[in-house]
Amino acid sequence: MKYPDFFRDVPRLQVYEPLAAFLGAAENGLLEYGYEDAVKLAGHSCPTVASAYALGCRALAMLYPDRLPERGGVRIEFANSQEDGVTGVIASILTLLTGAATGGGFKGIGGRFVRRDPLHFAVKLPMSLRFTRIDNGAAVDAAIDLARVPPDTKTAELMARCLQGKADAAEQQQFGELGQRRVARILLEHWNDNEVFQLRPVHPQI
Repeated sequence: MKYPDFFRDVPRLQVYEPLAAFLGAAENGLLEYGYEDAVKLAGHSCPTVASAYALGCRALAMLYPDRLPERGGVRIEFANSQEDGVTGVIASILTLLTGAATGGGFKGIGGRFVRRDPLHFAVKLPMSLRFTRIDNGAAVDAAIDLARVPPDTKTAELMARCLQGKADAAEQQQFGELGQRRVARILLEHWNDNEVFQLRPVHPQI
């Protein structure tokens, strides 16, 4: 299986998954995710998939500054409904990384390891998303702004030609290369760009 070379340079995410530890599915419950896992889940690599992966990794790092993030230990809320725009795609990537799922998620074993219902949509929020640790209530509001990483000026025209069946093989290849070049910029050049990935700790109300 051959991926673009830049995939190997994207930061990876290690998490502790207590369910994996309980079932003996992974030594010490340690799981590792890379960008290619998000791509396999979505079936493609694009700015939405890339930014969701990066945002998830960065939000978890903020919530767990002193230890590995706990998969299954985070609640995620979206301001938009699941059907709005790319919200559903972003949610699927965040479910992969965090375990947070809707009502169809894992129901647990003996009241433990429950994964269903920590994922909610159409919630009134100050930003696009909120990540909340279930154990201590620490939370981070988040949003993605890809305007700082615009596509190549040729992308729209090439996409139109490809969709209309007018593009030749060279144009089709160029369209794909330009798209992945933008993805690489998002993941490698802008990973720590706080204007692209906006993350704000939620201070508890006193």
